[in-house]
Amino acid sequence: MKQETSGTVVSVAKMWWLKVNTKAVRKGTLDGATFPHVVKFTYTVDGKTYTKRAWIHAGVPVPKEGDAVSVEYDSDKPSKGKLVRYAGRGF
Repeated sequence: MKQETSGTVVSVAKMWWLKVNTKAVRKGTLDGATFPHVVKFTYTVDGKTYTKRAWIHAGVPVPKEGDAVSVEYDSDKPSKGKLVRYAGRGF
């Protein structure tokens, strides 16, 4: 059964090597470029702390370190958690 808990963002890393161009014609190398991010977050279930990573697509607002996030996990296997939403933004 799916459960939901709150977690905290530990780190946010921009993936510089994976550039997504948003303009057809650019004047510079980073003109119109956006990058995906990897967010590392922690959450606690029954006194045990779990750490997971989530991929945030390019162009989507990214949470900052220390922000609260909602995490959905399976009650039978709480280590299988996924990021559901942060700061009112759902996936």
